[in-house]
Amino acid sequence: MSLRPVLSAAAGAALLLLAAPAVTAVAAPTESVTVDEVGRIASDGTVTLSGTYLCTGGTGPVFVSSSVRQNSGNAQHGVGGTRAVCDGAEHAWTNTGKVAPGDLEPGVAHVEATLMELRPESGLPLPRFHAVQERDITLAEG
Repeated sequence: MSLRPVLSAAAGAALLLLAAPAVTAVAAPTESVTVDEVGRIASDGTVTLSGTYLCTGGTGPVFVSSSVRQNSGNAQHGVGGTRAVCDGAEHAWTNTGKVAPGDLEPGVAHVEATLMELRPESGLPLPRFHAVQERDITLAEG
């Protein structure tokens, strides 16, 4: 059995996703994600970000993802992901990830948190954005 048709179909699906227009995240009035004003960075490069989220419904798995960048650099570092429970109640989230030592340091940083669902559409998990928040925070040592 040849894997060529399967690989070709997967490559085609990936190209379709890349060619799709950007989706603007518009939160329903009852959905939100927040970022706490202070995050943590350890000497080994471990970054911890946190906040709250609120969402309803969802037919696929929902996650809170986060990223951080610093000093107007172009490098944006993904910081973990947390599975979300969309039951209409506010929940806390905490994401932890590790960057190379020296890539980030204590001080002002820009964080983006996204509440995103992977909704099954025609057999493919496609993203549905529930809410996004961007803000400047302080990365504290520790």
